Amino acid sequence: MAFRVALSAFLSLVVAMGIGRFAFTPQVPLMIQDHQLTLTSASLVAALNYLGYLCGSFDAMRAHKRVEWRLQAGVWGAVILTLLSACVSGPWLHGLIRFVIGGASGWAMVLLAAWSNEQLLHHGRPGLSAAVFAGPGTGIFISGMLAVALHASGASAALGWAAYGLLALILIATIARFLPRTGQLHRPDQAPAPLVLNGDLKRLVLSYSLAGFGYILPATFLSQMTAARFPDSALAQFVWPVFGGAAVIGIVLGILTRRWGSSHVRLAIVLWAQALGVISAIVLPGLDGLLMSALLVGGGFLCVVQLALQYGRELAPHHARYLAGLLTTGYAVGQLGGPLLSWISSVLWHRLDPALWVAGGALILAGLLVLRRSTL
Repeated sequence: MAFRVALSAFLSLVVAMGIGRFAFTPQVPLMIQDHQLTLTSASLVAALNYLGYLCGSFDAMRAHKRVEWRLQAGVWGAVILTLLSACVSGPWLHGLIRFVIGGASGWAMVLLAAWSNEQLLHHGRPGLSAAVFAGPGTGIFISGMLAVALHASGASAALGWAAYGLLALILIATIARFLPRTGQLHRPDQAPAPLVLNGDLKRLVLSYSLAGFGYILPATFLSQMTAARFPDSALAQFVWPVFGGAAVIGIVLGILTRRWGSSHVRLAIVLWAQALGVISAIVLPGLDGLLMSALLVGGGFLCVVQLALQYGRELAPHHARYLAGLLTTGYAVGQLGGPLLSWISSVLWHRLDPALWVAGGALILAGLLVLRRSTL
C-alpha cells in the first residue's frame, strides 16, 4: 500500500510538474522557430505560469472543501492543457494556458505532498516521502530527452506539445485509480490551533522564497546561455535533461544522507551549493561553468523542496498542508521576481550576469536564514 501511494504521487508529480509545468522550457525554441513566440513574449508567458502557480498554491493552502477535487483537477488539468497547447498559437492563448496550468501544478504540488506524506507516515514508511519528490526532476529529464529527439527530427512546436501530452496521459492512466477521491483524504476530528509563525518559521518562509528567486534565473536561462556561447551546437539541447537528471540524483543523495545532521543545516548546505552553481555560470568560461551550474542548481532544486517541507513539519507537525502551501506560495512569489530582474538586467546592461550575481547572493542569504534554529 505504501509503495502504491509513493508511486502514484511520484508519477503525478512527473506529469503535473515535470511535464505540465516545465515542458515549456524546451518547447520555447520550437515555438520561436514556428513564430508563435518571441523571446520577449516567451518571458511574459513564463511569468504568467509563475503567477498561476502562486494562485494555485495559495488556494491549496487555504482549501477546506473539495480538496480531493483540486488534487484530481491539478493532475488531470496538466494532461488536458498540455494536449490543448498543440491546438493553439500566439502568446495570449499560450499565456492563458500557462497561467491555468500553473494553478493546476500549484494544487498538485501542495496537495500531493500533503497526501503522500500523511499516507506514508500512516503506513510506517515516511522515508519514501523523499523519493516522491524525485517526480518533478524525472519529468524534467524525460521531457528534456524527448525535446532532444523532437529537435533532431525537425518537429513542429504543435507536434512537441502533442507528444508531451500523450506521454502525460499514458503515465496518469496507469495510476489514476489510486489517487484519492472525495472523502478519502484524512480530516482531523478537531482542527488544530491556528499556526503561529515563530522566528524559525518566519526565517524558513523567507529562505524558501529567496530559494525560488535564486534558482529560477539559471533554470530559465541556462539553455539560452549555452546557445549563445555555443551557436549551432546540440549542447544547448542537453542542458535541460542534465538539470533534471541532477535533480533526481540530488534526491537520491538526500535519501542516503538523511541521517547526517539536522534538516535545517543540510538545507543551508544545499542552498549554498546552488549559489555556487549560479556563480559558476558567470565566472567559469566555456562549457565547464554551465555544466557545473546545471549540476549544482539542478541537483539542489528538489532537495531544497524536500528539506524545506521536512523542516517545516518538524517546526509545525500539525499544520503540514497549510505550511506546505505557505512555503510553496513564498517560492512562487520569489519566482515572479526572476523575470523582472532579468528584464532590468537586460535593459540596463544588455546581459544576464548582474541578475545572476543577485540570484547567487539571494541563495547565500537563504542558507544563512535557516542555519540557526532557535527552538528544539
